[in-house]
Amino acid sequence: MIPSEAEYARAVELLRAGELVAFPTETVYGLGADAANPAAVAKIFAAKGRPADHPLIVHLSGHDAVDHWAEQVPDVAWELMETFWPGPLTLILKKQAWVPSTVTGGQDTVGLRVPGHTVALELLRRFAAASGEHAGIAAPSANRFGRISPTTAVHVQEELGERISLILDGGPCKVGIESTIVDCSRGEPVVLRPGHIAPAHLEAVLGRCPAIATATGAPRVSGSLAAHYAPQTPMRLVAGHRLLDFLNAQRHKGDRCGVIGHSQPPQAGMPHLWRMLPADPVGYAHDLYAALREMDHAGVSSIAVEALPDGAAWAAVVDRLRRAVAGSGSS
Repeated sequence: MIPSEAEYARAVELLRAGELVAFPTETVYGLGADAANPAAVAKIFAAKGRPADHPLIVHLSGHDAVDHWAEQVPDVAWELMETFWPGPLTLILKKQAWVPSTVTGGQDTVGLRVPGHTVALELLRRFAAASGEHAGIAAPSANRFGRISPTTAVHVQEELGERISLILDGGPCKVGIESTIVDCSRGEPVVLRPGHIAPAHLEAVLGRCPAIATATGAPRVSGSLAAHYAPQTPMRLVAGHRLLDFLNAQRHKGDRCGVIGHSQPPQAGMPHLWRMLPADPVGYAHDLYAALREMDHAGVSSIAVEALPDGAAWAAVVDRLRRAVAGSGSS
């Protein structure tokens, strides 16, 4: 699905006027504002109900704009850009002094990426042509803060409705979970948020496996809170070998339980709703948020998610599920 010329023109006009525009990326739909306009960026926080100290990611049309936003860009960052941009990789770099603190959450770093989606790139190119060649769009996921990220335009409408001026519909997102975030601002690269680009992919470029952040600390980044990506329905992870016993117990209590699984459903004790996702991490990630949103709309009283396999390949979706469980069931 490709927006019309009129829709692109309207999107650029709104962004330049300091308004919000939702647009697709390969990861999830973003809620965009002119990253150089603090008043416009503030509207993102208001629309989402997002804490003011939670930094945003600036989306660029190409890596030739990086030096405008970041200083002291290390060689390793350029190597990662050359390999993975456009794509689902965000780099944390020391910011230029002029970059608004509203974008960075008051920190001395900024998150940058070039998205790998034709609609996002076309919007960014048109916006840069109208606003200056290094212009960027600040864009977190286009949902209320802490809730399930949107992977279709319909999801954005459900989440934010009249809070935004325009939604560019580019069809379903290809990846389905947020970008990998790598901090290149403090020496050796550190993965701050896992994503579609796995540590093994980074190791192939770097010649070494990057460190994985194990504790919260500077810099703060998007999606790093303990509770995030959450459905409103209470949710828990259940080991596969315990799933049937768990479902029978829930049925005995009269609980209308929905299940998200990746293995064959049991022949007995079936829950009210069973959503089977692909048994590979890429396919599972693609379908995860849509499945959580489906469960929220299905009228079930709880969600059981079959625990995932161990291993680095599953790290990104395990991260999302862990945070979703922590935030689920809250109003």
